Amino acid sequence: MSRLPQPPAPAAMKTLLRPDEDVVALPAGTPLVRVFAAAGLHEQRWNSFRATGPLPHARFDPHPPGPTGAPATAPGHGVLYFGLSVRTSVAEVFQQTSVVDRATRRPHLVVLRPSRTLRLLDLCGLWPTRAGASQEISSGTKSVTQAWARAIREAHPDLDGIWYRSSMDSGEPAVCLWDPPAGHALPSAPDVLLPLDYPGLDLPLARVCEELNYTLL
Repeated sequence: MSRLPQPPAPAAMKTLLRPDEDVVALPAGTPLVRVFAAAGLHEQRWNSFRATGPLPHARFDPHPPGPTGAPATAPGHGVLYFGLSVRTSVAEVFQQTSVVDRATRRPHLVVLRPSRTLRLLDLCGLWPTRAGASQEISSGTKSVTQAWARAIREAHPDLDGIWYRSSMDSGEPAVCLWDPPAGHALPSAPDVLLPLDYPGLDLPLARVCEELNYTLL
């Protein structure tokens, strides 16, 4: 039986952290990959943290729910999601339809390298078990995992975010960053910034979609 209850109170959660075991130090210069929408609802730039949430599909959005439970703008609660590969990012972003639509909302690919070491709570180790959850924290009901994100952020405001398993890409690593404090860790310019319909991405994206059994438009 899987285990993913509501999180403990932040004060209780704070006592559970073993920094030498539970914190991933992701070195500065590590390539992080993101696919984001440059148009439409919640349009973003390559380095903009999303302050509106929690969105129903976004696993670790830390935003407090709005008065009606709907997503609301919450300054000081920015979030960004990354993979360590293009495949992980594509698998996560297009999971609802399994269709990689390169036109609607003008999706872009960005690869960037953080300017300093990122300190991330490791959800791939024993911390979830110690906190009363399980590895379902990376795949369970998103309203519950969002509650965990809020509690984690309140208990550990010094952490830049979390390190977790992609439920769509065979458990490959994924990163969720929160601002503050991670906003100061982004570089002044990305390594790569391209629209998904850039011709040079045709073959790599076709290979990724073949592996995932996604449809490429």
